[in-house]
Amino acid sequence: MSEVTILICDDDPVVHESLKIYIENEGYSCVSAYNGEEALDVLKTLQPALMVLDIMMPKINGLDVCKKVRKTSNMPIIMLTAKGEEIDRILGLEIGADDYIVKPFSPREVVARIKAVRRRILENVQLGKSSTINFDRLEISLKQYQVKYDDKVIFSTPKEVEILYLLASNPGQVFSREQILDRVWGTDFFGDTRTVDTHIKRIRSKLPQQGVDWGVHTIYGVGYKFEVA
Repeated sequence: MSEVTILICDDDPVVHESLKIYIENEGYSCVSAYNGEEALDVLKTLQPALMVLDIMMPKINGLDVCKKVRKTSNMPIIMLTAKGEEIDRILGLEIGADDYIVKPFSPREVVARIKAVRRRILENVQLGKSSTINFDRLEISLKQYQVKYDDKVIFSTPKEVEILYLLASNPGQVFSREQILDRVWGTDFFGDTRTVDTHIKRIRSKLPQQGVDWGVHTIYGVGYKFEVA
């Protein structure tokens, strides 16, 4: 089995068949789960590099699977959602999905997103080897994809780490939502700027708001910045 394994979670066998062909052609291996319960069982014994997760699945739906996974893992998650289910896409991002793809989709599109997520993480790990950002009791490491406060790990998704690293590595600089989308998700991301707002909200909820001389600030009508007093 290839070192890089992709977990596909969808109740439609056709989705598995089509995605498996394209994913394996890229040199990855695939593991399949056909309902949410089976997906969680697979994750007890396997640590895939990325999960493609359908929202509408029997036994345990994709949103609940994502919530459970995010309690213990920052593995990248790309969610599949039916056309028009905007609320599900927003919820998916709020609970920790890294990206989403609307059905019906092209298998090539899914593979392109997988490769983009993998490439960005690997590039950031290489960048993080030479630098870890430190502020008062706050540590942000791209090498470990980890945020610490007072030497305690603050569980964060990959995108949360990347956004915080981007802002904190440029203290005082204001980034527009479009700039954050481009720098963190890449130019091939088809989402909108609300994605950034959702992630910033989650980042803030995990960081202390008092007793520190730094923080993520909103510049209304423009974007966000990391400010140090």
